[in-house]
Parts: sequence; C-alpha cells; structure tokens
Amino acid sequence: MSTLQNNIPVTQGLFGTTDLDEARSAAIKKTYALLSLSVVSAIVGGFIGSSTPALVQFFASIPGWIVAMIALNAIPHMAMACRNNPVMGTLALIGDGLVAGLVLAPVLFMASVVAKDIVPAALVLTAIVFAGVTAAVMITKVQFSAPRGLMIGMFFAIIGVIVLNMFLEIGPLGMLISGAIGIFGVFILVNATSQVLNNPEYDEPVVGALMLFAGLFNVFVAIIHLLLAFAGRDD
Repeated sequence: MSTLQNNIPVTQGLFGTTDLDEARSAAIKKTYALLSLSVVSAIVGGFIGSSTPALVQFFASIPGWIVAMIALNAIPHMAMACRNNPVMGTLALIGDGLVAGLVLAPVLFMASVVAKDIVPAALVLTAIVFAGVTAAVMITKVQFSAPRGLMIGMFFAIIGVIVLNMFLEIGPLGMLISGAIGIFGVFILVNATSQVLNNPEYDEPVVGALMLFAGLFNVFVAIIHLLLAFAGRDD
C-alpha cells in the first residue's frame, strides 16, 4: 500500500499534540468515516477472495503478485487524482479496500486452513483497535493528543483481548501475545493519524483516508502473520 511521506518524527507522532482549526477537526472526522468504508470493502474483498479457489491460486502466483502490486499503487493514485470529487473519491476508496482484501486471499485462506479462528481473531482485534482510535478522533476538538489516543486505543486493545479469550479461549500466553499485537496496532494507527494531521498535502478527507487505510492494512497483515507464527506456521 502506498502512502504519503512522513512529515514528523515517530516520537512526535506517538507522544505529541497537534493543534487543529475547525476545518481540519471536521476533516479528520470525515476521514475516519471514509476510512470505515474502505475497511468494510476490504472485509468483503477478503471474504470473496479467500472463499474463491481461483482467486487464491491467482494471487498466490507471480502474475497475480504483479497485478496486486500494480493495483495497490494505481488505485490510491486514482483516488488522489479525483479527491476533489466526493463521489469518485469515495468510489476509489471503496475500490482500494476491495482490492486490498482480494490481494490477501492466499494469506487468509492459509490462515483458515492452519487454524480456523485466526482470521476472525485478527478481524476482531483490528476492528476493536480501530474503534478505540476512532473514539479518540471523534472526541477531538481543537487539539489531537497522541498520548490520549494511545491510552484510549490500548484500553480498547485490552478489551479486545478479553473478548478474544471469552470466545476463543486463547489462554494466558495467547492473551499476552494478542495484547502485544493489539498495542502494536494502536501505535501504528495513532502515528499514522498524527502524520496525516501534520501533512501539508492533507487538504481533504479522501487523502487522509488513503494514508490511514495503508496503516490499518499493515496492522491487519502484521496481526495475521503474528497469529500464524503463534500457531506454528508463518510461510
């Protein structure tokens, strides 16, 4: 996934604060609303891809990998080009999420074969982390506080681990590893949000949603791979 270049150090992105005017405060809220559309599209794409053998085989091949890389870079550029058109920009974001989900078809299929609970666990944990950081953003008015975002996000991550253990019975070690994964995801998403708010090219929600989706996509992929490693299979 492509993203705009970082503009501030990671330490500032995680522990700094960003002053917002009324327009930018409203924009980041709209950004997260658009981001949710990309996330839902990615879930749909992942479900379709992982349950369609032909797509699993295609994206596991070299030509499929090439097509995936081209698509994952071309669609965000298309979205950037039509960012001032709300309809086309939104459709491009939905397409970006759908393609991202389809591209993950081989990984999701392998994960479901290795352990059927891995994909639901990754989805639940990613969704709860996303909900936590979204909550921090939605209460933002004139200043975005990264430390507050981290605290809220980590609280939600802990809740997510408890939920996972209730339904999947992952045990103490699984809770510890899942908790570390969730907190890792919070750090990535909070830093990405800070980078968006401090990026001079962030002039409207489509741009921010593209940047944040790249971060969230990386969080989900990292969670999948770590859970596969925990299950004893990370090819």
